[in-house]
Amino acid sequence: MDTEKMYRAYRPMLFSLAYRMLGSVTDAEDIVHEAFMAVGRLEPETRLNNEKAYLCKIVTNRCLNLLHSSAKQREVYVGTWLPEPLVSQWNADTDPSEIYQQKESLSTAYLLLLQQLNAAERAVFLLREVFEYSYDEIADVVGKSSFNCRQIFHRAKKNICRRKSSGDAANTVTESQVRQFIKALIDGDTGILLQLLAKDAIHYSDGGGKVQAVPHPVAGAANVIKFYEALFRWFRAPDSRYSFRIALVNGSPGLILTIDGRVAYVYAFEAMGGRIRTIYAVANPDKLRHMCR
Repeated sequence: MDTEKMYRAYRPMLFSLAYRMLGSVTDAEDIVHEAFMAVGRLEPETRLNNEKAYLCKIVTNRCLNLLHSSAKQREVYVGTWLPEPLVSQWNADTDPSEIYQQKESLSTAYLLLLQQLNAAERAVFLLREVFEYSYDEIADVVGKSSFNCRQIFHRAKKNICRRKSSGDAANTVTESQVRQFIKALIDGDTGILLQLLAKDAIHYSDGGGKVQAVPHPVAGAANVIKFYEALFRWFRAPDSRYSFRIALVNGSPGLILTIDGRVAYVYAFEAMGGRIRTIYAVANPDKLRHMCR
């Protein structure tokens, strides 16, 4: 076995699975690292008939164990829970179809839908829907029968579909919309903001009880604008040093707000009918720690 070769070949897929399972970049990285450490501890003469399946089984089971052990913590989480943002550099040359594919299964909204499934349903659903495993392969990974996995998948997919909006399908915001949004906020241009935001726009903040954040969603374009106007009055204070930059946040153009050289907020956006409908702001420092490494 060449562990380094296996790492290069399977690490992206394993991280992608673990991140979707957990909604945590840090935990996903740790679990993938532990999986390869486990492989490295195997006896030199050990032969793996299917390296990918073996690693996938380790990662899935460790994710399931972590989800079960952290269930109580989630129940007492302060305020709105949002997944840790998965951030990459914005590249204007990125293929739009590639962005769409990433957005479909990495968007904040999609990850929040997955959180509505129990741990076993989430594992089966992802392995089948996103990674296109056969039911026999999934059965081997999760330790259930192929027939049972098929039932779990159809139940999970039905729940996911039921929770999706019955209106226009959500779509990826454009870089232009994000730039216009931040410029209008800085300029205090309410007219442009009203043009950019859907009437039923909603803002979610996740401070985790660690930093100041609105505990409940801010609903309605007018209320969202008032919220941001108050926020930017603070940013405009003489001693405030802040900056924004565009980045890909969970597969779509988003914003990173830095205050005094520290990443303080990461914003993800989703559009509906050509306007920004949902804004997700992660400020919990525990969820931004991976961006400071």
